Amino acid sequence: MARKVVGFGEDDLRALAGARSFERGLGYLDAVSGLEVGEGSVSAVVHGTDVYEVELTLGGDDGISGWCDCPYGQEGNFCKHCVAVGLTVLRRAKTIPRQRAVARARSSGLESWLSGLSREQLLALVREQIAEDRGLRRRWELRAAAARSDIGVVRDRIIALIDPRPFARYGYVEYGDAAGYARQVAEAAAALRAVTADGQAAQAVGLAEEAIRVLGEAYGEIDDSDGVVGQAAAAVAGAHLEACRVAHPDPERLAEWLAGTVLDGSNDVADLDPLDYADVLGQSGLARMRQLATEALQHRPSGWAARYLMERLVKAEGDVDALVALHARDLDPSGATHLHIAEELEAAGRSDEALAWAERGLRDCAAETYIDGRLVDYVCARYATAGRAADAVTVRRDRFRAERSLAAYRQVRSAARAAGSWDAERVAALTVLREEARQERGGRYGGPVLIDVLLDDGDVDAAWREAADRADDRQWERLADLSREARPGEALGVYLRLVERSKGPTGDRAYERLTRLLLGARDCHRALGSEPVFARYLADLRTELKRRRKLLGMLDRYGL
Repeated sequence: MARKVVGFGEDDLRALAGARSFERGLGYLDAVSGLEVGEGSVSAVVHGTDVYEVELTLGGDDGISGWCDCPYGQEGNFCKHCVAVGLTVLRRAKTIPRQRAVARARSSGLESWLSGLSREQLLALVREQIAEDRGLRRRWELRAAAARSDIGVVRDRIIALIDPRPFARYGYVEYGDAAGYARQVAEAAAALRAVTADGQAAQAVGLAEEAIRVLGEAYGEIDDSDGVVGQAAAAVAGAHLEACRVAHPDPERLAEWLAGTVLDGSNDVADLDPLDYADVLGQSGLARMRQLATEALQHRPSGWAARYLMERLVKAEGDVDALVALHARDLDPSGATHLHIAEELEAAGRSDEALAWAERGLRDCAAETYIDGRLVDYVCARYATAGRAADAVTVRRDRFRAERSLAAYRQVRSAARAAGSWDAERVAALTVLREEARQERGGRYGGPVLIDVLLDDGDVDAAWREAADRADDRQWERLADLSREARPGEALGVYLRLVERSKGPTGDRAYERLTRLLLGARDCHRALGSEPVFARYLADLRTELKRRRKLLGMLDRYGL
């Protein structure tokens, strides 16, 4: 019934959020307030670590989508706060039609009232609003200046809009203020387009270039983690390109400005691609830019900006050999540049040369602990296509011995199985890892990699033998999870030890882990036929942690 009314159900929320966020959302049902229902959307606030605004869009091709201003939600994820609002809507499904009707009535009433106002009344209303809202007044003043072609006023307004100082309370624009600043930059972009539309494209070109310079100087002092300022700056760059296509400025002067912007670092925020201007630059402009890029590379051969500019120009000319020579001047020790050269050669139909460059990359980077995994994958894929399975195993084995990681072990296993040589390769790989464990070097991120690979192979008995005095908590938990049925007594000892270590930390993740460990301990007691012992243990634990209401609520949901 609820699905018919609101257009979605719990399964849709779970699919959008994932099991983990959905379970977390259950704990926030009491934190939802201010639910407002519109024609095709629902908004509310959720009280979590902070107060977050949530909006769900209902209906449409996707059924439901959600937005939340929490950090996880701003990354485009359907977060636990969205889940909580969605579940609240489902629980109030019977009232939704009435609330929608009320919303429609409000909207209709506002539209009817505005339609009935005279010109004088509307002007009075507008004046009242711009007197109360400084931002609205500034935006409309800018539009008015653009409409009457007052370029001096427009310039002053644009510079004021992109000036970050009003947002820089401590000398820089913090994360929470970046969105407000981005809105002003977007307003500046709209004003530049308006100037072009009003027949003053040449003036818009100059104004946009000044705006891009100011943005480039300010960007280093802005926390633009969400990229909102970058998006707004790209709109300013788009307004510049639009104005150039209308005004047709001097090609060589434009080339000099573009090259200078790319080379001096001002391009970090606007992300200009010089080739977007190819139709405006023409042959003379492109030649001038090539000259400037060549001079910059001669002055600083390893300069990233100069190489980027030259790469774009050479690629546009279609000269693959020149592109290879450019990249070969500064080869990255990870092998990423070798791979890039190989991909360019393969795209040009020169597959043998491409593989030779990729193999050279493996040789040049053989001593490095880390190399670009895509380079290794590239070589091995081409070996497999050519029927060179043994060579692929050799490559994977060499990388495993350099990296000593679970991922590298898996790749050796996959390649050796394809070549029919896994039994011998496994013995050799485990010998390497046992020697590493004996030397107590440990894994890159915790306990010995040896235990991880044994667990990954499903060799639980061997993992138990190696775990003593070596495994970290993550490995112990994994070992216990795999041993609940076969070794319930030993697994129970692991779970109880980990529970004791997990009682101190607080927060959702800590409580989820503690709950997971207790579920494992309960399964072990069931296998041992000692459930009353677990019941007493759990009761004592709940008494000890009785002040953590969120934890107790989570335990209740799982029947603990």
